[in-house]
Amino acid sequence: AGAVMTYVAKKCGICFQPPSIILIYKDNSKDKTRQRIMPVRNFSRFSDCGLAAEQLKNNPRHKAYLEGVSLRQLQKLYSLLKGHLGGESLAESLEKFQQEETIDPEEDMNKLDDKELAKRKSIMDELFEKNRKKKDDPDFVYDIEVDFPQDGQLESCGWDVESGDEI
Repeated sequence: AGAVMTYVAKKCGICFQPPSIILIYKDNSKDKTRQRIMPVRNFSRFSDCGLAAEQLKNNPRHKAYLEGVSLRQLQKLYSLLKGHLGGESLAESLEKFQQEETIDPEEDMNKLDDKELAKRKSIMDELFEKNRKKKDDPDFVYDIEVDFPQDGQLESCGWDVESGDEI
């Protein structure tokens, strides 16, 4: 361990047409910022996003590049693609994802049924875990940003941009 990562992930996004995951990364050995396009194959709206994310992350061709991208991040991109394949707009998919990820502090936990409660609890545990192992965990924190380039050339891309300095 302790080896310097040659490739540092800067920005990760999903392109719907053709389906591919796009990674903007910095190549430390050459001090250049590059873009890597990883085509998504054999993925349909019935596919398992978690599985697809794991397969991509462990793909020998992409492994080194994806070291700085968390599984959760990739899973999110696949879920956006899945929504798109199912006919959702990017905004709808994002909102759905956002809803699943956030907990409403005003919500009365006592009114939730067991299933919902368990789900909330696992999100909380996860948030707690996330914060607890922050110090030595290389996981990035990502904020979503969707930008629509004017030229339309990169149309239908959803971007995830890592947030600035940690608070």
